[in-house]
Amino acid sequence: MRTDTIEINGYKFLVKIHHEIRKDSTASISPKAVNIRIPLNMNREDQFRQLLKMKSWAIKKLGEDFDKFKPKLQKQYNDGDIIAVGNANYKLSISFKNKNSSSARIIGDKIYLIISSNLSEERKRRHISTLLSRCIARARLPKLQHKIGELNKLYFNQKMNKVFFKHNKSNWGSCSEDGNINVSTRLLFAPDDILEYVCVHELAHLIEHNHSDRFWKLVENAMPSYKEKINWLKENGHTCSF
Repeated sequence: MRTDTIEINGYKFLVKIHHEIRKDSTASISPKAVNIRIPLNMNREDQFRQLLKMKSWAIKKLGEDFDKFKPKLQKQYNDGDIIAVGNANYKLSISFKNKNSSSARIIGDKIYLIISSNLSEERKRRHISTLLSRCIARARLPKLQHKIGELNKLYFNQKMNKVFFKHNKSNWGSCSEDGNINVSTRLLFAPDDILEYVCVHELAHLIEHNHSDRFWKLVENAMPSYKEKINWLKENGHTCSF
C-alpha cells in the first residue's frame, strides 16, 4: 500500500492505494481515508489510468458532499452547556484541576467533569468527549439491554451474551462470534427507530455472520423499513457524535 492526498477546499484527504489480487478497480470513502484498490496483475499503464479515474471519482464525490466528508474538529463543550441525548437533557459542570487523570459522574440531570489541566486544549476536548460518551452510555445501558432483549425474544430467539455501548467511530455496531453485541455510543444522538435498526442488524448476525441474502431477509422480517434506516445513517450519521 502507498499513500497520497487529495485537496478539496483547503482540506487534505488521505488517499490509500492498495494493489491487490482482484479483477477490477474500486474506490470508496471512509471517515479516515479514500481507499483505492487496483488489480495487482494489471500492467503499469492501465494501473495509472485506473488510479486517475478513481481519484477523479473521489474528487467529484468529496466536492458534492463536502460538508459530510470534511475533517471534523472535536466538539467543544463548556461549563453550563446543556447536552440533549434522546429524551434527556444534561447540564455540564466542567472544572480543571492539576492532576494526571480526568473523571466524570452523573448526579440526577447534571454531569460533573473534572479534567486534567496538564493537557493540551485538543486533548482536553478529547477527554471531555470520551468521558461524556462513557458516563452517558453507562446511564443508558440498562435501556439498551432491555430493548435488545425484547427484539431478540420477538424476532430471533437466539442465545446471546453481553450487550455493551462502545465509544466507537468506525462502525455503528458489531456482533462477536461468542454473542456479544456492541452498539456505538454515537447512536445515543440518533432517533429511537435508527438505534432499533442497528440492534436488529446485530441480532440478525447471531444467526447469519455475514451480509448474505439470508441475513438481509432476517433483518427485513423484523423491520420491513430497514432500508430507510440505512439511508438515514448514510445521510445523517455524520451529525451523531460526542
